[in-house]
Amino acid sequence: MSTTDAENNNGSDSEAGEEWKSKPPYRTVGADEEFEKKWTATCHCGRVKYWLSRDKPLSCKFCHCVDCQSLHGAPFQWAAIFHKEDLHFEKGAEGLAFYTSSDRQTRHKLPCKVSCTYCHAPIMDEGRNMVLMFPSIIDFGDAEHKKAFDPQCHIFYSQRVVDIPDGKPKWTKMDGKSELIDEVGDKKEVESVVSKRKLEAEGEVREEGARVEKAAKKVEIEKSETEVIVLE
Repeated sequence: MSTTDAENNNGSDSEAGEEWKSKPPYRTVGADEEFEKKWTATCHCGRVKYWLSRDKPLSCKFCHCVDCQSLHGAPFQWAAIFHKEDLHFEKGAEGLAFYTSSDRQTRHKLPCKVSCTYCHAPIMDEGRNMVLMFPSIIDFGDAEHKKAFDPQCHIFYSQRVVDIPDGKPKWTKMDGKSELIDEVGDKKEVESVVSKRKLEAEGEVREEGARVEKAAKKVEIEKSETEVIVLE
């Protein structure tokens, strides 16, 4: 998934010269003014550090598109959407590498992918107004804090390489703009499996009931025989 999809735009060339470096999320002059640091994140080598000022993302999702699989070397991508103003890099654009997947060039052309120049850890996808951060590098502190970034859904699930039976909505492409599918991509098959398991469970209950009833009858018979012996 790219920020082109997230923002529903066709992308745009980077601003002339170095102007983009003086704007969020890269600006450094006055960037600390009234910027409340809610979350801290660093790349693998620690050379790139950024802060987020928003308590939770505008949206959070798992993307299974083939581009994300290839670019991240993983079965899917965990992405959290923020406004550019919600983000502040400690050293601005220093230490960051840019790559545009649309024309496969290493330059700052929106939308583009951003990573660390040293360890190459993925940092975010940048669009015109939004960024898709990768929560995996955020320091959550504990599991409870991490819940703020729980994904709401899966997108491009039709391109998945692994099934994720987590009960969350799964879209064939973009959320809200494509079809919803079940966790294995075939609802009829799922219903069939569920029905089969339900019948098996009901059968087991009936068998157990029969065993209990048979045991109860056996106890009654033994009790009757004992009473007869006593009377004799």
